[in-house]
Amino acid sequence: MLSRLTRPQAVAVCAVPVVALLATAAFAPLPFSVAQPGMTANVLGENKGSQVITVSGAPARRTSGQLRMVTIEATGPDATVTLGDVIGNWFRTDRAVMPRDAVYPSGENVKEIERHNEAQMKQSQDAATQAALKYLGLSADKVKVTLKLADVGGPSAGLLFTLGIIDKLHGNGSGGDLTGGRTVAGTGTIDASGKIGAVGGVALKTQAARRDGATVFLVPKAECTDAKAELPKGLRLIPVTTLKSAVDSLEALEKGKGPVPSC
Repeated sequence: MLSRLTRPQAVAVCAVPVVALLATAAFAPLPFSVAQPGMTANVLGENKGSQVITVSGAPARRTSGQLRMVTIEATGPDATVTLGDVIGNWFRTDRAVMPRDAVYPSGENVKEIERHNEAQMKQSQDAATQAALKYLGLSADKVKVTLKLADVGGPSAGLLFTLGIIDKLHGNGSGGDLTGGRTVAGTGTIDASGKIGAVGGVALKTQAARRDGATVFLVPKAECTDAKAELPKGLRLIPVTTLKSAVDSLEALEKGKGPVPSC
């Protein structure tokens, strides 16, 4: 049939399925999620009307400064992300396009993902409490710590929970605050021994931190390169590997004595 058509006619006929294919691809759902800087919360204060850290069995300090845990917000596991969404957000510094499976466990529905994130948060809170009390040489039999953070899941607030507990109970050890009165933000998982782990999404988290007033950001050392990629002006990065390294860095920064590592 095409042999009987003029060249322009043949091109027009061939272009029809190509255009249709491109149109379909533009609106077809793709296995991606689009993430952006999310909310932050001061673990030394209140979140949605409830104190984040509550201590009993030991005197709690009155603190100044802030310790802000940070989050990213991503399109839901059942949200439709099209080629247009991917292209439109690919070059934005305040957005990240990621494989959906990197954000949400593959094969799980929304309810299962919510339960998974809640379980990770509970494990993170337990590990943070253990790490903080171990660092301070306190017994969990005499000191009870309750952590409450509404509508946030996953393990990435572990480091900030731990530092918050230490600041509430001990401060910098000399009567001052671990923060030195600053707004300090950060991210990182933590285990009961105080080892800090990477979490992902740090380039977006630094933006959320600076937006909400942070001037210092604690980042797992392995993620320094990612954190520097879109680092906002006025935000100082401090790499950390263990709870001790995080506390030592904050104390050196607060007292103006000793080296403070940087990425």
